[in-house]
Parts: sequence; structure tokens; C-alpha cells
Amino acid sequence: MYYLCFDCGKKVDQEQTKVKVRCPYCGGKILYKDRHIAVKIKAR
Repeated sequence: MYYLCFDCGKKVDQEQTKVKVRCPYCGGKILYKDRHIAVKIKAR
């Protein structure tokens, strides 16, 4: 499982956020989980 940095967009591993919640690449404080968009298909 990983988070995405809001500032630089890089993937941050969950293990890296156990000590402090910051991006190790740019120092950004806002991390979020990548959400997949559900696709709805109509039945015919």
C-alpha cells in the first residue's frame, strides 16, 4: 500500500510514514491514497 504526495506526485510507501507524515522526496505534508474510479457498465 502506498500514498501519493500532493505536491510532487511521487509514490510514498506506507512504511515511510510511520515515523512522520511527510514526503521523503519534497517534504510535502499532504499525502493521499490513490482512489480508482469505478466504471459502470449497462446491461443490454
